[in-house]
Amino acid sequence: MSAAGFLKRLLGRGASVPDEAGAVPPSSHQPSTLPLPKLAGAKLDSYEMGEEIGRGAMAVVNRAVERRTGRQVAIKRLSLQREFAPEDLLDVRDRFMREASAAQHLEHPDILRVIDAGESGGDTWIAMEFVEGHDLSHHTRSGQLLPLREVLLLVARLARALNYAHGHGVVHRDIKPANVMVERPTGRVKIMDFGIARVADGSRTRTGLVLGTPSYMSPEQLAGLKVDGRSDLYSLGAMLFQLLTGHLPHQSDSMATLMHQIANQVPPDVRQFRAELPESLALVLALCLEKRPELRYQSGEALAQDLEAVLAELPVSLSNSTGGTTPPTAGQAFEQTLRMHTGDAVHNQPPPADPASKT
Repeated sequence: MSAAGFLKRLLGRGASVPDEAGAVPPSSHQPSTLPLPKLAGAKLDSYEMGEEIGRGAMAVVNRAVERRTGRQVAIKRLSLQREFAPEDLLDVRDRFMREASAAQHLEHPDILRVIDAGESGGDTWIAMEFVEGHDLSHHTRSGQLLPLREVLLLVARLARALNYAHGHGVVHRDIKPANVMVERPTGRVKIMDFGIARVADGSRTRTGLVLGTPSYMSPEQLAGLKVDGRSDLYSLGAMLFQLLTGHLPHQSDSMATLMHQIANQVPPDVRQFRAELPESLALVLALCLEKRPELRYQSGEALAQDLEAVLAELPVSLSNSTGGTTPPTAGQAFEQTLRMHTGDAVHNQPPPADPASKT
């Protein structure tokens, strides 16, 4: 397919993807109307805490065992008292519980499942499914990049998982390599931290800057505007760019400069870093990283279909390329890309309303 033809397809209407029986699944563009489930409200002492397995700016993660069932879980404890003023804590905690309830409603094999949430000793905590593996940040550096075919299959899979979440009215707000767990031998993929990003997004330092790196944030999120699923797709595009090249679309040692670049500068063509990549893939990335949400992909399913169209045209020699000197390793399990709740790939229709955002 020519570049002009591919761009025309990107800006037009794509076909629904049939399921294994040949039928076209119902569209997932409309949010679920089902009521959000109530969290069980278990106490933290319902879990036997184990060793610490992770630590971040706002949270500590421990391996744990649920005493009643014996299942292994991960407990993430957030120090909200340290990050928010006393007058804001009540609202933040209420928002956290509503977001955790929305996240618990998500039942998708590529989304880390939220089991329960509550408060203990001033800390807010969330119990999540425990999975083995490592996060995708391990594959964002030159010499450790994944084969091109594996990257495209993986990101298409993540786009479909986000499409499912957005169809249920849940926006992640913090899509980045560190929030995606992979286990390559089994092909397991999990998007982590649904139900937490909304709280972290409102956390402010004393200088007023949003905590964490803005490298993957959409222009509208950096501007403090209301975001929807298209913001997640911008972040996924920035992550795809980095997985392909080892570079972010915008980089600077200065926070102010970086934020200005994301808001105003057109990102570089990905072929400046990997000249062998096809023009069709460069066009997909350009559409992901549009400054204005209405010009971006309007659904994760549309993005997934276009990545698969790129993949279908790749020669074998390019499919196995990592863009570096390290030979590719096996990761064929990623080819089992999930096709759940697919719908029309319409790029210029407004996204569904976000019922979880009415806070």
